[in-house]
Amino acid sequence: MKVVQINANCGSGSTGKIVLSVSKLLDAKGTGNYILYSNGQSDYANGIKYTSFFAVKMEALFSRILGHYGFDAKSATKRLISHLEKIKPDIIHIHNIHSHDCNLKMLFDYIKAKNIKVYWTFHDCWAFTGYCPYFDIVNCNKWQTECYKCEQYRKYSWFFDRSKHNFQQKKKVIDGLDLTVITPSEWMANLAKKSFFKEYPVKVINNGIDLSVFKPFDSNFRKKHNCEDKFLILGVAFGWEERKGLSAFLELAKRLDDRFKIVLVGTNDAVDKVLPENIISINKTQNQKELAEIYSAADLFVNPTMEENYPTVNMEALACGTPVLTFNTGGCSEMLDESCGSVVPKGDMESLFNEILRIQRENPFSSENCLNKAKEFDFNQKFNEYVELYKE
Repeated sequence: MKVVQINANCGSGSTGKIVLSVSKLLDAKGTGNYILYSNGQSDYANGIKYTSFFAVKMEALFSRILGHYGFDAKSATKRLISHLEKIKPDIIHIHNIHSHDCNLKMLFDYIKAKNIKVYWTFHDCWAFTGYCPYFDIVNCNKWQTECYKCEQYRKYSWFFDRSKHNFQQKKKVIDGLDLTVITPSEWMANLAKKSFFKEYPVKVINNGIDLSVFKPFDSNFRKKHNCEDKFLILGVAFGWEERKGLSAFLELAKRLDDRFKIVLVGTNDAVDKVLPENIISINKTQNQKELAEIYSAADLFVNPTMEENYPTVNMEALACGTPVLTFNTGGCSEMLDESCGSVVPKGDMESLFNEILRIQRENPFSSENCLNKAKEFDFNQKFNEYVELYKE
């Protein structure tokens, strides 16, 4: 059996770490496998980069001008298919292929001609919309019938709203695939079953994390940042924007008194310009161990995300012994119970603020309970479910 995973990244980012973990598990079982990727660089032996940084940027430009998001990138897809021709896989596992690196029609026409089994993990909603990876913020349900007059199309196309065309094309090109849809959350599975993928089997396999990396650490983080006597609130995102809840932290910074300190990890110069002085900004961490040390130093991890699937940051915090407070967004609530965290209504700042005060006052969650919950997220156990699925 030969397995090929297709993803934007290999080893970096959340999906890149997932494909790498699955590949290593396949290696350990003696199963031939490759990762075909389009962005960044990787020295992983099974990784094959099939297009260039310049080509991706050019395709992104064409997509912005023409609006055919997902149906450009013909040259890159030809190279992708040429690698598939050499490898001759029995299984193709698709992850993130909406980084201006793949022409869906070309890829799926090839797969159908070769009668290859396909698994497609929906890390977001892009597979069944005209444009959007998420549509929660604009409260849009057009994708359940047909996308048109997209409220967010200018994020993806400068001139033309091709959402209806893209939606119809996606619906058309999947017809005839030997396909199983995989989702990291029950929330995403329910969406898939309402979409034009409803005729295909859907299986839930939760994301996992490396518990040998994310675990409690002692560090001098509090001393270094002069917050040893503070109730430390942590937020982590790699690309802070409105949907990740940046405005919620700005509001909390106004409301919380000097007993509290907020730390945001994953910021940049643009974000730093809008942050008040009472928020500690960490642009980058050197490695995952340093990130785990910051998780361990925090009293509470807060995730006020407005659009999400099954966030690994929540799991990472729990694995470091830190309880989680989150909006009831996407699959966020699925990884928590009353022993390790709290969930408040999405966008409800009053509830979020009051719950922070309650947690600081009552200390209802123990580090031990968080660590016990985190055992459920062992990536070896979770991603082995992929391997077992391939065997079927």
